[in-house]
Amino acid sequence: MGVPSFPASNAIIYLTYGVFLIMGTGIAWKLRNQAKTEFLSSNGTQTGQDSLTLLREYVLIPLAAFPLALNFIASAKVCPALSPSRLRPLARDTIDCKTLNDWKSKLRDAALGSGILFSYPELATIAGVQGVVVYALASALPMLVFGYLGPVIRRRCPEGFVLTEWTRQRYGTVAMLFLSFLTLVTLFLYMVAELSAIGQVVSTLTGLDGLPVVIVQCVVTTIYTSLGGFKISFLTDVIQGGMVVGLIIIATITIGVKTEIKTELIDSSGLTKANLLGWQLLYILPVAILTNDFFLSNFWLRTFSSKTDKDLRIGVTMAMLVILCVLTLVGSTGLIAAWSGAWPGDPPQGGSLAFFVLLEQLPAWVVGIVLVMVVSLSTAAFDSLQSAMVSSASNDLFRNRLNIWFIRVGVVVLIVPVVVLALKAPSILQIFLISDLVSSAAIPVLVLGLLPQCWFWRGFEFVVGSLGGIFTVFIFGACYYRDAYRGARLILLEEGLYAQDWSVFGAFVAAPFGGLVWGFIALVCRLGFQYGKAKITGGVFDALDKPLDTVRPLSSDSEVVEQTISTSAGKFF
Repeated sequence: MGVPSFPASNAIIYLTYGVFLIMGTGIAWKLRNQAKTEFLSSNGTQTGQDSLTLLREYVLIPLAAFPLALNFIASAKVCPALSPSRLRPLARDTIDCKTLNDWKSKLRDAALGSGILFSYPELATIAGVQGVVVYALASALPMLVFGYLGPVIRRRCPEGFVLTEWTRQRYGTVAMLFLSFLTLVTLFLYMVAELSAIGQVVSTLTGLDGLPVVIVQCVVTTIYTSLGGFKISFLTDVIQGGMVVGLIIIATITIGVKTEIKTELIDSSGLTKANLLGWQLLYILPVAILTNDFFLSNFWLRTFSSKTDKDLRIGVTMAMLVILCVLTLVGSTGLIAAWSGAWPGDPPQGGSLAFFVLLEQLPAWVVGIVLVMVVSLSTAAFDSLQSAMVSSASNDLFRNRLNIWFIRVGVVVLIVPVVVLALKAPSILQIFLISDLVSSAAIPVLVLGLLPQCWFWRGFEFVVGSLGGIFTVFIFGACYYRDAYRGARLILLEEGLYAQDWSVFGAFVAAPFGGLVWGFIALVCRLGFQYGKAKITGGVFDALDKPLDTVRPLSSDSEVVEQTISTSAGKFF
């Protein structure tokens, strides 16, 4: 295998971390006098304007939005549900779930980070071309939601910088705390997954112990994010995102030049044919990824940080296109490995190792480039998660009243259990899948509050609907399996997405639609209770009276936006 020597590998890895540490602390030093609000967010600060309309429309805004696009690229989250926690058996026409469950769960897919080198090539060896295209599209297209739904929420909650703040104003404190819990748990799990993935990548590529790398990454990112806050993460992501794009291009060209495709393996592999899993993923992945993205505060921080709505839309569109290209290229390495004969190899290797098996045929300097790329990806993803955790916890739990140094210390303390869990590599995949299922039940009920026609929707419906969606999965599972115990186990999705039946597909259908049904049931119950209370006490039943809205114009650079203030805001019942 073209692997750099141990000294060379150590030099590549730790020099890269050293560069980011120097760069991050240098920028943080310049930001040392920033206000607490700037530490937690950067609302309306990203990109600029120009008075000349022609330049603004066709030159300056696209160029100005490029840093925002790079930032979304560097911090982009993709679906964790297909993380390479189970190695696929060699038979390409069937998926033996029992065999999959016998493999040790080690690697996790956390973000557009190091985990993509395992999960996307693995899916290519399972679902073929169809799976690669669907997975890439489902991971990239949800970025557009932040460009078109984000401005709506920014107008409703201009002083906020995370989704939970809008939830508090719209649904009340109880609903906000419920969503905040889901958000913080999701961020914590993504941090665990990213550290687990970077350790496994380094071990696989170089043979080095992954523990020192994990510790150094935590120290480096903790230092500069603790000093610089969210803004430092934004600035480093711009640099890291640009570096990642460049390195992906270099690696792609090298693989294309150095790898020889054996045409006779293309048809025999069966990877060009449609399959059941590929068709199921057309629905499962968009629902899982789109709804789970709502839980990620680092996306909302970047949404609120854009200066204008147009900058935001251009930025997320550019990010979506780049992410789509990157993920398609990475996933294609699984196809290339199969069609070149590198995978499954001799002795046979699991599909999650297809990318690394392909690297065996390439020179050592290519592995060095991949190492730099992996460290950059993982560092960018991890510091974004750290800053998002700080901002979310400060805003949701302490209403931004806690001293900023207590928040910084809290992040440092939090790193300890993150590292421990990452090293022990527990079955994070199941927790990720549960998070996907919960988000698919909660988010549809939550976003109904954005519709002007749903002024009567309250936090009670949101919480009951979210929990009811999960209960609906149990009902579906019990009916599908004709076994209540197996129905309860379906909520845990223990077989991942590799089941050969329709159980997982049905679970992701039951969660969102069941959540909406239970939400409306809760609405009827609440209205009935309030109506009965009004009759008994002689009060006025006004639960269905449309509240009076006042509109206040807010200036945002050259654009004027409107903030709608509803008299029903913040009501849980």
